[in-house]
Amino acid sequence: MYRYDEFDAAFVRERVAQFSDQVRRRLAGEMTEDEFRPHRLMNGLYLQLHAYMLRVAVPYGTLAARQMRKLAHIARAYDKGFGHFTTRQNIQYNWPALKDIPAILGELAEVEMHAIQTSGNCIRNVTCDHFAGAAFDEVDDPRPYAEILRQWSSLHPEFSFLPRKFKIAVTGAAHDRAAIRTHDVGLEVVRNAAGGVGFKVFVGGGQGRTPMMAREVSAFVPQEDILAYLDAILRVYNLFGRRDHKYKARIKILVHETGIDEIRRMVEEEFAFVKGGTLTVPDAEVQRIKAYFAPPAFAARPATSATLDAARKADAEFDRFCRYNLHRHKQPGYTSLTISLKPIGGIPGDASADQMDVVADLAEAHAFDEIRVSHEQNLVLPHVALDDVPAIYAALKAAGLATANAGSITDIIACPGLDYCALANARSIPVASRLSERFGAPARQDEIGPLSIKISGCINACGHHHVGHIGILGVDKKGEEVYQITLGGSPDETASVGEIIGPGFSSDEIVDAVEKVVDAYLGLRQSPDETFLTAYRRVGEAPFKEALYGA
Repeated sequence: MYRYDEFDAAFVRERVAQFSDQVRRRLAGEMTEDEFRPHRLMNGLYLQLHAYMLRVAVPYGTLAARQMRKLAHIARAYDKGFGHFTTRQNIQYNWPALKDIPAILGELAEVEMHAIQTSGNCIRNVTCDHFAGAAFDEVDDPRPYAEILRQWSSLHPEFSFLPRKFKIAVTGAAHDRAAIRTHDVGLEVVRNAAGGVGFKVFVGGGQGRTPMMAREVSAFVPQEDILAYLDAILRVYNLFGRRDHKYKARIKILVHETGIDEIRRMVEEEFAFVKGGTLTVPDAEVQRIKAYFAPPAFAARPATSATLDAARKADAEFDRFCRYNLHRHKQPGYTSLTISLKPIGGIPGDASADQMDVVADLAEAHAFDEIRVSHEQNLVLPHVALDDVPAIYAALKAAGLATANAGSITDIIACPGLDYCALANARSIPVASRLSERFGAPARQDEIGPLSIKISGCINACGHHHVGHIGILGVDKKGEEVYQITLGGSPDETASVGEIIGPGFSSDEIVDAVEKVVDAYLGLRQSPDETFLTAYRRVGEAPFKEALYGA
């Protein structure tokens, strides 16, 4: 795990001091809210529907136990006892008092954390695969590259005031668990024919009111040139992005209106100008950063565990947890364990302070002091011995964290919606809770199989509804909350934007409507192994439309 150097530490301390004075001036009436707004946004502070909200950066979703304990402490001391983990692998506090923000930022700095560039028209928190460094199928651990991007992009003088916010994601495997094609820039770690490490680069993805999947702009950019290539992309965007129109200011619109071939030409022209200069990443520097992410000191273990096998045979509920929440590890005898933050009937992504402390304890005792936040709003213990899974499960169960549903229909992504967000048109959380209750029976989830539901409370798509197998968008229609259904979306390497299936449904109708879609799928699939997405792509929207609206 990366540790701050002297520059990082000084940089964060100086920012805390600077913002502390800005908060003092706002509270004293020396600044209006309009004057204060750009300052607070540069420090991750939003003004929500009922209160301020602070978004804390978790670079590439990686935390140590001490950092998780600090997040728990902040939830207790300055908020209402919980935090909300987001689809950008960050954490949000929904109820902090403005007077307490400097103290919160000061405490975060003590454990090498901050809220810088979690908002504003800048390069946001770089995200990556939550199984990075552990996944059996990865070409290389993407986190060192994400850290290099973090250092390059932090307060970058040329890219601090872009036409709009800019998001980058990195995956280390061909199977995309970081949703890179939904980002402004997506990077896939690949090797060329000679075995050299580089990146396949995608540009122009995004959701919101105009969802688009990123297009491949380069099949291979060598490792040493990646900063120069990204610099070239940002230069083109900064120069030609639509600053005249807020909703057309994202790079996806520039790519769409200009065409990927012309974008590629302009990027290559800028790349030729900067390539080989100070943005070259020496291999020695890559290796220095990689040393921070070296694999833990794994013990030599057999590939299977008699302890785990016996526990699974003795407890059907535990066996089900293992089927859903364990992911294959590259090291024999180990696994990656997902801690679902989607309890049946609960709020997706929320964790109490006590639960955060439990996760920190488990990370220290059983997972080499490491925790991940996934863009699916769950937590992950990336390196767990198979023999330790029963003990971890027991502790999770006691803390209300043992929900066995990772990847299932109740593993729902949802934005805060109208319960918190000033931009929202409709509530997301109650719909997510009711859907998880409707489909929460274990036998029902097992019957349905892998199926993602994603819910957004407005067109900004913070709940990623465009790429849900079943997406739900809440809109306001003459003062009533109405929910549109989209089908067939996907964020992975087969990425697609879901199709709007027809007129929306009221809050009272939406859960029944989703169940009609699911029942139609169960009747259409060719075998229990045919997933919802495969079936939808095979038969199209017609049978689902008929199930919802009649012939």
